[in-house]
Amino acid sequence: MTETTAADPIHDFIAGAVADHNVVLFMKGVPEQPQCGFSAVCVQILDHLGADFVGVNVLQNEALRQGIKDFSDWPTIPQLYVKGEFVGGADIVREMFQSGELKTLLDAQGLLEA
Repeated sequence: MTETTAADPIHDFIAGAVADHNVVLFMKGVPEQPQCGFSAVCVQILDHLGADFVGVNVLQNEALRQGIKDFSDWPTIPQLYVKGEFVGGADIVREMFQSGELKTLLDAQGLLEA
């Protein structure tokens, strides 16, 4: 049995963002002004596909920056979530885009403009 700690506001914020939005990109910077190349690539891919997504700037708060890594058990940022499920980081998003898998995933969820 795992120990429970006091409510973690960062975990709650991340869980809420993932639950409240169909497509969430935890990134460095904001979609209009990414602050790292990997975040920029993910934004470009999502924009190219016509996905309506929310960008969460992990640079606004060190606890958030570490919290998203702990939440997903994934060491790097950016991180993409679709319908509450962790998809992956920049390399995975790029590979899925190139193979057509990302478009298929978003399309199947009804998340792309017609």
